[in-house]
This record gives sequence, C-alpha cells and structure tokens, in this order.
Amino acid sequence: MIDLGTGDGRAVLLEAARDPDALVIGVDAVAEVMSDSSRRASRSTARGGRPNTVFLLSGVELLPAGLAGIADLVTIRFPWGSLLEGALGRSSLVATIANLVRAGGTLEISTSLIDHDPPLGSGRGWIDLAQVEASYASLGFALTEVRPITRADLDDLASTWAGRLRVGVDRPALLFRFGRVRAGIRPGSQVAIRGEQ
Repeated sequence: MIDLGTGDGRAVLLEAARDPDALVIGVDAVAEVMSDSSRRASRSTARGGRPNTVFLLSGVELLPAGLAGIADLVTIRFPWGSLLEGALGRSSLVATIANLVRAGGTLEISTSLIDHDPPLGSGRGWIDLAQVEASYASLGFALTEVRPITRADLDDLASTWAGRLRVGVDRPALLFRFGRVRAGIRPGSQVAIRGEQ
C-alpha cells in the first residue's frame, strides 16, 4: 500500500498494524510532518514499532521509477495543492499517481473541496466528476464507487488533516474508488487530460 501526501503518517501506522504482512509506504514532501511516525515505526515491535512501514520524503512528481506498478492499494487522503490537482485529473500528476497501482489494484481518493480553497479560489471549488472519471479511464482505470464520506469513513481514514479541515462538520467530502482494469502507461509517455483545464 502507498499513501500519497501522508502528512503525519498516522494512517500509515494504522494500516501497518491492521495488516502486519503488508508493506505500507507513506510519501510526503515535508520531512517534519512524518518524523514522529517514522520514529515510532522504527521502534522494536515490543514497543509498538512497525517494521512493515517505510516513510519516503518525496514530492509525487519526483517519485522513484521503482515504485511504478507495485501497489495493490494507493490512497490519497484529503490532498491539497498540486497533489489535489493531480488527484482530480487536472494536471499531469494524474499519470504519476496512476502508475503506482498494479493491474487489478485499487486507487482511493478522499477529498473535500469548497469554492474558496486555494489553489481553486477562482470559482473552481467543485469537482467535475466526468473529468475525473475520463482522466483515470484514459490511464486504465474504472470508477467503481463515488459517494459522500460518512463519519465511519472518517474514523477509518485516520486523517489528521480531515480533522483540521473540519470535514464532516463544516465541509462535505467525497470518496472515489477506482480499479485498475488494464496496465498503465509507460513512465514519460504523453497523457491527454480530458475536460476543463
């Protein structure tokens, strides 16, 4: 499993505890936010360590090529900035995200967006479902589920950022789930993003 934009890494530790046989990778571009979870993961197992975790300091656009196609599950929990743009199929990062998921794997995106959210403050604080679906379809994915995020989902997602955003209190949120139905594009290939740019 790969959690992109993992933030404080809390979700990575919980996923690693749920499935000790799975390798769980948390990726974020800011080392400081992951440092506490990284330290906790490196403890001995007797002290609650999680040897099945890896924290990777990287922006999504700079991910190592060796991660392509390795994940059964890629999660993006309440992305912001360029990761949000890519997750919604509004930038070329969508191809990088898609390339992480193996054939038969799943991509889950949890998002909350309102009109004044930066960088979407110019009235684009809405999600164009057709664009999102078309962007991922062009990369070999089928949209299998889209629905409002429930209180139970928020507990399961274990996202500190969702709490800061007040998701479920002041903000609506959506869960997108995609299944990879065919092999991805090769890294470096040109990708046409359909819909409004």
